[in-house]
Formats: sequence, C-alpha cells, structure tokens
Amino acid sequence: MATYAIGDLQGCYEEFRQLLDLLAFDAATDKLWLVGDIVNRGPDSLSLLRFVKALGDATVMVLGNHDLHLLMVAEGCARLHRSDTLQEILAAPDRDELLYWLRQQRLLHVEGDYVMVHAGLLPAWSVTQASSLAQEVEVALRGNEFHEFFSHMYGNQPDRWDGSLAGYDRLRVVTNAMTRMRVCTPDGKMNFAYKGRVQDIPAGYLPWFETPLRASREATVICGHWSALDLQIRDNLIALDTGCLWGGSLTAVRLEDRKVFQVPCAAPAGTTRWR
Repeated sequence: MATYAIGDLQGCYEEFRQLLDLLAFDAATDKLWLVGDIVNRGPDSLSLLRFVKALGDATVMVLGNHDLHLLMVAEGCARLHRSDTLQEILAAPDRDELLYWLRQQRLLHVEGDYVMVHAGLLPAWSVTQASSLAQEVEVALRGNEFHEFFSHMYGNQPDRWDGSLAGYDRLRVVTNAMTRMRVCTPDGKMNFAYKGRVQDIPAGYLPWFETPLRASREATVICGHWSALDLQIRDNLIALDTGCLWGGSLTAVRLEDRKVFQVPCAAPAGTTRWR
C-alpha cells in the first residue's frame, strides 16, 4: 500500500493517466491525495472529473480555486473567463451529479503529520484551528444555502485573518487563504495578485510557508497552486505544482519515502496545454 500526493491536474487527463501507469497505481490498495484544481485551463477537464469521481475512496481531494470557480459559474455567480475550458462539464448530461460530488470535497485534509491544502495556511492558524475553519466553509458548500455562499465568495477583502470576523467575510478569508494565497506579510496580510518567482516577491511579503513563527510549522503541509515555485520538498513542506499545464511536468510524491515521480506535458515541444 502506498500514498501518492499529486500536483495540480487542471484538465491534463492524458498526463494523469500516464502518471498512474508509472506509479503502477492500484485503487484497491493505494491512495491518491490530490491538491486541488483538478479542472480548468487544460484540454479534458470532463474526463478527468469523471475519472477522479469514479475512483471513490481511493482518492482524497481538497478543493482549489479553479474547482470553486467551476461551481460558481454553474450557479450563475461568476462568468466564464476567456481561458476557461469548463464548457464541456457545464453541458454534460451528468453535470449535476459531477457538481454535487465536487461540492462534497474537502477544503483541508489532516492525516498524521500531514496537512493537505490547495494554497496555504495563514501564519496565525494552528493545524487544529485551520481544520475547524475549513469545516465551516465545507458546511456552507454542502448545505442547502450553498448558492448564497457562492454569491458572496469572490472578493479580496478582508485580506487578513481576524478572529472576530463573522458571516461571509469570515468564510471568504478562509477560502481565499486556503485556495488562492501564495504570499503574505509576516502578520498575515495576503497579496492575491502576485504569481511569480520567489526572488521577485514584492517588498514586505514572503511565501506563506516562510513566515516567522508560523503556527502550523510542526506539520508537513502538502500544497499546489504556485507553479512558479516549482517542486519543493522540505521537512515541513511538499509543494507539488510543477506546471504541467504550462509545458512542465505532472508530479507525484510517495509519502512513505518521499520518492518523486514525474511525467512531462504531452503537448508538442515549445507549446503548452493551455488554450
């Protein structure tokens, strides 16, 4: 039995199947941990979503910003972007079943010394607090009032955590940190615009995982979301977005021994799968 954590898929179905073949993945005994953003921008989000759903208990998945964007668009709470490749899902005969399944997925997964989240954790959050806050968002996603939650989900404010926050402001901060954040100030003010390399981060900000006295630093956080960061394997961090969508690789790490497995982007040399 093995547990494989896999980076952002973003509709790269062909590469995902190639990676599973490389792993000799057995759904009866092995486990996949997916860091979110399984859909959008890539060429075959519908096949990928159907396949992951069919894996059932062999997969643990957390939601990413693109997964949430799909749900928002489906509910009429957001518009398709020019670069989105979600139309096949929205027009599929099993659309409602797929979207319902997606809404049931987690925002955060904690198991042993590992914490899996799509983007990151704010400096003030312990693993216990982050888990509790994620559950608040999950209740909103799965409940009968999920449309109302989606109608308030987008926005960059508040841009930092405050324990006194309530209602949709509170849920928005949690959702933004766990699905959108890359950098923040040492006291947790988030910058959502920056997507570049670590060496080019604006003054006053730093990678969320390098903030001093981060309350979750004793756990190993598994994440994706930041393709410019590339693969990072540290004592307390496994960052897995290696930019398959952009012509990079799709990456898996076997958690038992941290062995790395990769397959290249299937697009012709000099191109990407993005359209």
